[in-house]
Amino acid sequence: MHRKAHRGLAIASTLALLITAAGCSGDDGPGSGGASVPGVTDTEIVVGTHMPLTGPASAGYSKIAPATKAYFDYVNANGGVHGRKITYKIMDDGYNPANTQQVVRQLVLQDKVFAVLNGLGTPTHTGVLDFLKSNRVPDLFVASGSRSWDQPDKYPGTFGFNPDYTVEGKILANYAKANLAGQKVCFLGQDDDFGRDSLAGVEKVLGAGAVAVKQTYVTSNTNVAPQIGAFKAAGCQVVVLATVPGFTALSVGTAARLGFKPQWLVSNVGADHPTLAKQLGAAAPLLEGMVGTNYLPMQNDTANPWIQLFTKVNKEHNGDAPFDGNTVYGMSVGYLFVQVLLAAGKDLTREKVLDAVQKGGYQGPGLVPLRFSATDHSGYGGQRLSRVSGGVQTYFGPAYETDEADGAVNEYTATPAAPPANGVPTVS
Repeated sequence: MHRKAHRGLAIASTLALLITAAGCSGDDGPGSGGASVPGVTDTEIVVGTHMPLTGPASAGYSKIAPATKAYFDYVNANGGVHGRKITYKIMDDGYNPANTQQVVRQLVLQDKVFAVLNGLGTPTHTGVLDFLKSNRVPDLFVASGSRSWDQPDKYPGTFGFNPDYTVEGKILANYAKANLAGQKVCFLGQDDDFGRDSLAGVEKVLGAGAVAVKQTYVTSNTNVAPQIGAFKAAGCQVVVLATVPGFTALSVGTAARLGFKPQWLVSNVGADHPTLAKQLGAAAPLLEGMVGTNYLPMQNDTANPWIQLFTKVNKEHNGDAPFDGNTVYGMSVGYLFVQVLLAAGKDLTREKVLDAVQKGGYQGPGLVPLRFSATDHSGYGGQRLSRVSGGVQTYFGPAYETDEADGAVNEYTATPAAPPANGVPTVS
């Protein structure tokens, strides 16, 4: 039986302890007669994040938090949430775990944020899980697909957002099995849970012996010629990339230099075409035929009402910055957080916001369902495949959903929700 089936009691008791501890510490709601909630006044909610504004993962990712902030500014301009404006403190950690610990400590101990929202990175965020738990800080919608965020018994205050990398690995491998049968499949992944979780998903579908060559990279070393050279020497025909954008671009560019032209199947976190095209410059045509995944509206789909909304917000509150998948992602995170704040009620506390998330039922721009519940703290439960053709990235085929265990990869056919008329969620 899947591990989630066993953990309901443990989760309930852990959450009860968390809530009791929070209550004992005076973490009561404004107007409740107790001490004030960190980061919350009658007019403001202060939340924070850690992001790679600089460093090896800054390509594309540095645009996420400004887009989230732009959506918050749009909501603030439309009256805020229960009369409160959202203030978003964005800290640069350079994708360095040591820096992450420092800036998150500052956010919690000095800035007294209500919650940490969308902290980015598997290696970076893993190192602050225990600190956030011990300080009873809601740790919401982590910007990574690591399965570490889905441990409600161990980390009851942490919730994911991205589809987990094992789900994604299964969906990419399902495509390879159906469309690239008989071809030699190889794998390059980041040397942490990002790469390991993705590989686990690929092997669940193709089999443990089906990946001919497995290579890893570290973000501190930008030379991937040894890994790509090993793929070429082995005659790899399909290469699955569990890579951040900079290393997707490095892999594609290095392969071209070595005269190696496989079919690339790329993780959603490293497959945004505008980001990669900017990295590659004149070599951007090398991305032709790349298959990726995503679970939010495509940034170039101007007929999509969510893209219309986010484009408007980008123009009004984000300096009309270049619009790409990172912009869509950041604003989608902001929309979900506003939904959760509304559901938590005017008398806002940390425990109420955690309870609101795990009650689930949220619908937004996603093409697949969010899986939040008391026993599931992962985020989106599936993805849709995309392809670059004629220099344009577009979706093809149906959306898929699956689990991180041995469940089948199934088509998901429900129609995505439309945004509210003014672009601001209301209490459901």
